[in-house]
Amino acid sequence: MKLRLLMLFVLGASFSSFAQENLTYQKPSAEILALADYERAPTVSMDSKKEYLLLSYRNTYKTLDDLNQEEMRLGGLRINPVTNISSTVTYINNLKIRKISDKLEIQVSGLPQEIKIANISWSPNEKKIAFTNTTSSGVELWIIDVASAVAKKITSDNLNANLGSPYNWMKDNETLLVKFLPKNRLPLVDLKKDLPKGPTVSVSDGSKSQNRTYQDLLKNKTDETNFENLVTSELYKVSISGTSQLFKPAAIYTGESFSPDGNYLMLTSIQKPFSYIVPLSRFPQKTIVYDLSGKEIKVVNEVPLTEIMPKGFSSVRKGKRNMNWRADKPATLYYVTALDEGDQSKKVAFRDEVFLWNAPFTAEASSLVKTQQRFGGIIWGNDNYAVVTDDWYDTRNTKTYLINPSTSNASPKIISDRNSQDIYSDPGNFETKKNQFGRYALAIENDNVYLIGDGNTKEGQFPFIDEYNLKTLKSKRLYKSNLKDKKEDLMSIEDFKKGDVLVMLQSKNDYPNYYFRNIKSGKLTAITSFKNPFESIKNVYKEVIKYKRKDGVDLSGTLYLPIGYDRTKKEKVPLLIWAYPAEFKDKNSAGQNDKNPNEFTFPNYGSFVYWVTKGYAVLDDASFPIIGEGTIEPNDTFITQLVDDAEAAINAVDNLGYINRKKVAVGGHSYGAFMTANLLTHSNLFACGIARSGAYNRTLTPFGFQSEQRNYWDVPEIYNGMSPFMNADKMKTPLLLVHGDADNNPGTFTLQSERYFQALKGLGAPARLVLLPKEAHGYVAKENILHLLWEQDQFLEKYLKN
Repeated sequence: MKLRLLMLFVLGASFSSFAQENLTYQKPSAEILALADYERAPTVSMDSKKEYLLLSYRNTYKTLDDLNQEEMRLGGLRINPVTNISSTVTYINNLKIRKISDKLEIQVSGLPQEIKIANISWSPNEKKIAFTNTTSSGVELWIIDVASAVAKKITSDNLNANLGSPYNWMKDNETLLVKFLPKNRLPLVDLKKDLPKGPTVSVSDGSKSQNRTYQDLLKNKTDETNFENLVTSELYKVSISGTSQLFKPAAIYTGESFSPDGNYLMLTSIQKPFSYIVPLSRFPQKTIVYDLSGKEIKVVNEVPLTEIMPKGFSSVRKGKRNMNWRADKPATLYYVTALDEGDQSKKVAFRDEVFLWNAPFTAEASSLVKTQQRFGGIIWGNDNYAVVTDDWYDTRNTKTYLINPSTSNASPKIISDRNSQDIYSDPGNFETKKNQFGRYALAIENDNVYLIGDGNTKEGQFPFIDEYNLKTLKSKRLYKSNLKDKKEDLMSIEDFKKGDVLVMLQSKNDYPNYYFRNIKSGKLTAITSFKNPFESIKNVYKEVIKYKRKDGVDLSGTLYLPIGYDRTKKEKVPLLIWAYPAEFKDKNSAGQNDKNPNEFTFPNYGSFVYWVTKGYAVLDDASFPIIGEGTIEPNDTFITQLVDDAEAAINAVDNLGYINRKKVAVGGHSYGAFMTANLLTHSNLFACGIARSGAYNRTLTPFGFQSEQRNYWDVPEIYNGMSPFMNADKMKTPLLLVHGDADNNPGTFTLQSERYFQALKGLGAPARLVLLPKEAHGYVAKENILHLLWEQDQFLEKYLKN
């Protein structure tokens, strides 16, 4: 009898340990809440002449009610079928305008009472600003007169914003091309009420198709019908006075682009058949150029359904790609075609070829240039100069070429040939400015162009401006930021002769603000003056520490010590490490440091910085490089390198005398969560870990993940060995698993955390699973974020501090 009672007691205890907690939303401790519940500064947008700025205000967080809306997930989209706009949009709730030369902020008048602003766009002459407002039943279009700061509505709420911004400004500044819901739109089909007429059947014809694990795909004929209904639009010309005229009948318009002179419209539409294994970006497409009356000029591209792609990150589809208007010509298209049929495994002298095609497209397109590697982009300048880039993923090589776009089959001059991951050798980005067509093109002044660089070096970050002569191909440094107590970001050159530059300045205590700097005199003129909303941690000790992995690779991280910590007494405190692994092809690039101690300390749910208020030291953004040199792939030694990275980080902070190395926790989001689970599985370095929205079973992402190009059947031992799920029996360290229950990221299905937790629970590992209602891959609702911080705080207090 006693034995039976004992067995019943044990079974009861077991069942209670497996039970769900009846928990309502919680808020974190007062110290963390004071930082998390703050007022967000407005977003700043300026006109190109830097005469006016637009201040856009929004709530710091969304609410759970914002997420609790009707939603359909189709073709890779998440759509609100009632309002016909993406259900993931973050809305702005107020707008103000200010002359940059004046400190007075003017409230935009005439705004609607219930305001949900999105899709803001300046007119070509920048005298008007358009935006959409979402009502309870749809999307409407509004216009602001910049000089008077007065807004007015010009359409009713029947726009179709399901494929992004539903309008485009036309060249005349008086008219917009707008997507409206079709007048004869069919009702949506309810799968629960309408019985299917047959099964869903998919077929493989034997061609290899290594597609990633996309989410929110079409699943059946009902989805196809609803998708087509939701994304089909009619195109109208709408004047700023509100009059409208039908331009094109109903179709699935996915891209609208006016030529620089404004006389042609390139219109791309999605065609059938749709697909159940790839998102809408790979559905068939047709691109046609029209004149402004709507007359068809030329079908310039037709792309078939792209379900089958060659293997590898440098592989592309066949046919014309990257089709767009040349920025420095009235109406010339350019496009790229692959010379290796898009297959990176084929050996060819040139990978891509760039063509030019002049409107009205009666003559054949002409070859401009061939690239040795995969085409990366082009910056147009004028008749004599353009800059082309190409790159190759496997080698991480990128090249920059100078070409003469007036010469067919131009002979490119290589002006940069470097490892794209080598940030110390980065020459910067070419400065552009608006040309006579209102398009951004190379800023060319007296045969000179200009590059703005981040300026990362071994000694620190020193942003710069270089002048590059197009004749001599030599550069001269015009400016280098040598600030020691601030971080300076060089945004744009405003006056090349005077030397006026738009910059952003910040420090660990000073919120980022805009200034004009004259690089000749050094004079600074403030534009904005946003205050630090995190005063309680303004004096926290912050330092970028540098250390080495056992194989000699240089590593770094940003170290924060607890508020009020006495560095002379060196009390041993718990340490929290937040990180995200990154793949590299060489040790030199992996060891470079891009962290700046003068970057503003901005606590957010994506780090552990909040916990400096609770007595913890924090090593934020710790380096976790995974290196594979030569023919070795980074993931071949993923676990070993991961553990070595972690050990080096702990040793570095321990050697400074600040921590109790028996009280160290690690955390990360997405691939950082995958990292966390592996570290707890394969090392004894940590007391506990926090893994958020990760993937833990790599057999569920069999055709590649993160930077892994090989599939599961190529290297099953790599996929299995890297999967925490496959090694769940080795996990004995407390782990907090968090996931949004509506994750939309390829590979990180919510199922990943659920199945991993079930494995850990079944094997007796100490774990806790928290599913945040209605959250996608990134968390946005205030209720969920505050509860997340509470969960993390409780978990760390239980398993780390105490």
